[in-house]
Amino acid sequence: MGDGGPHLHIAAIDTLAPTTLHAIIKLRIDVFVVEQQCTYAELDGLDVSPTTRHLWLSASVDRPHEVLTYLRILQEPGAFPMIGRIVTCPERRRSGLGTQLMHTVLALLDEERLPEVHLNAQLYAAGWYEVFGFIPCGRIFVEDGISHVPMRRPHPNLE
Repeated sequence: MGDGGPHLHIAAIDTLAPTTLHAIIKLRIDVFVVEQQCTYAELDGLDVSPTTRHLWLSASVDRPHEVLTYLRILQEPGAFPMIGRIVTCPERRRSGLGTQLMHTVLALLDEERLPEVHLNAQLYAAGWYEVFGFIPCGRIFVEDGISHVPMRRPHPNLE
């Protein structure tokens, strides 16, 4: 994999190179809109919030626009961080990259000593999130034709 393995990138919207932003949006649309056949407003305005962090793994530090797996962290002042738009490119699924990114992101958030992290899991993937310590915290709901369940992960060392 180029320079020894996947490389983590973290950026706010105003620091993303246009080619990288394009790759992120293209991956999200390819998977969530085209593959999952879900028509919805992918560009929801949350990506451009100054508190949103974009995190992804690329095959090389020198090629950040080659997005292998991605997620974003939304964090409004006074609210728990919300992880969303978790996606891995189809040809790299089941390679462990999504798991690697989740472990890395959760370690970063744990360092911030926030009491909880939240996400809305597509129902079929809830078991995968449970592996990371997420637990359901609300009723199943349908968003854009897909069943989701709200989940939260308490900080492992603040209980």
